[in-house]
Amino acid sequence: MLGHRILTVEDYLTILKRRWWIIALPALLLPIVGLGISYMIPPQYKSQTLVLINQQKVPDSFVQSVVTEDLNSRLASMKEQIESRASLEPIIKKYNLYENLGADMDAKVQRARKDADIQPIRSDIHSTGLPGFHISFTASDPQTAQQVCQEITSLFTSANTRIRQEAAQGTTEFLRQQVATAKASLDDLDQKLAAFKAAHAGQLPEDVTNNTQILQALNTRLDATNTHMNGLQQNKTMTEAMLGQQQQALAASPAGGSGSMRSPDAAEKELESLQQQEADLSVHYEDAYPPLKRVRARIAELQKQIAKQASAPPPAPTTSVPPRVEPASLQQLRTSVKILDSSMAATRKEQQDIDAQIRMYQAKIAAAPMVEQQEKELTRDYNTSLETYNQLKKKLDDANMGVELEHQQQGETFSLVDAANLPESPNWPKRPLFAAGGFAAGLALGLGIIALLEYRDTALRSERDVWAFTQLPTLAVIAWTDQPGAAEHTSFFGRLFRKKRTDEQLVDAAG
Repeated sequence: MLGHRILTVEDYLTILKRRWWIIALPALLLPIVGLGISYMIPPQYKSQTLVLINQQKVPDSFVQSVVTEDLNSRLASMKEQIESRASLEPIIKKYNLYENLGADMDAKVQRARKDADIQPIRSDIHSTGLPGFHISFTASDPQTAQQVCQEITSLFTSANTRIRQEAAQGTTEFLRQQVATAKASLDDLDQKLAAFKAAHAGQLPEDVTNNTQILQALNTRLDATNTHMNGLQQNKTMTEAMLGQQQQALAASPAGGSGSMRSPDAAEKELESLQQQEADLSVHYEDAYPPLKRVRARIAELQKQIAKQASAPPPAPTTSVPPRVEPASLQQLRTSVKILDSSMAATRKEQQDIDAQIRMYQAKIAAAPMVEQQEKELTRDYNTSLETYNQLKKKLDDANMGVELEHQQQGETFSLVDAANLPESPNWPKRPLFAAGGFAAGLALGLGIIALLEYRDTALRSERDVWAFTQLPTLAVIAWTDQPGAAEHTSFFGRLFRKKRTDEQLVDAAG
């Protein structure tokens, strides 16, 4: 009595023995029904291909690939592109897919997305990377499934090549623009630096040492010029003194005397003065010094004149005074004074030029720290721009090699290992699965029917049923049967009843 008391294993076995045919009948019929249903479902054929992912043939240490996107992400992106309406609609129209459905193009595209499948293959050897992937397509016709699978595989391989080339080309174009921008900036800074150096020529840090040396040389030259100027001034002073002495001697000479003859006293005085000058000049200058040579020549001339006057007879008195002629020595002294004046003017001009140059180089040296600071700023910006340009130029060269690598198909490629197969048997429906499902459904149905019948069954078949139904002790059990062995069965329950009564009497006696 299901639902009236807790059943034991023995009860379940009794029920199964009594109602086994209720389970067996649907368990036999429903698998047949399932197989029949499987034959009514249109068959679906699945064609599959294997695509192997070939790694880059050139080592990365030689040529770095421009495409660095993860392969899983790239496959997902390619899958989205291939499963788009723009890719699937031409295939649906080409092979007349899903014509029997009578649906619009959107529904057909959605159905094609479900029928197409991509399964990556995980390597058991390498934990990273994908060795390849399976592409499959399911259709109601085996030839159509094979052709569409081939079409989708072709789309994948071509999409991989196109995406890698576009990525490489896009990277190269971007780097080319960056290099052009960096080069323009570098050229601008180069022009600014060149203009700055041209505007501050001689004031740059590298010119400080040279300017210092030139300044030292100019100071030395100025000292020499000052010394030369002092010498010229002394010579002029001495020459003017000699000129004055000779003019005085000439004025004191007799009126009728010869222009070339002088009084012995005057000649002696001039000779003493010249000898004194010769002594002073010999101390400071060498023998080749021109003023010293002139003084010595004049001394020799005066000595000859004095000796000539001493040996000559006294002159006869004259009544007329001849015109006075200026001696040649006096004319030489006047010429020497003019020459000294000209030399002093040239030396003075040289002093002014040297002094101007000294002030100019002193200004350059004084301005060098500020110019150096400005040059450092320009140079720092220039070096930064140059480093950026060199880095971008190297990346552009690498990218160009990566583009060439993709064009020559030396990078990562997809190769077809197993072509799309022609399915010999339908992939769906799976008839063993339908039969197994029918069997499972038959078992479930039979068990459900038995449970319902037992729950609704009110027959009392044992003392436990009587107790569960009435909660009263059993006095006797009389089995209903029309079988020949009923008396024996009744005798059994009679003996059981008598035994229970005896036991109860013993319990009452004991109490």
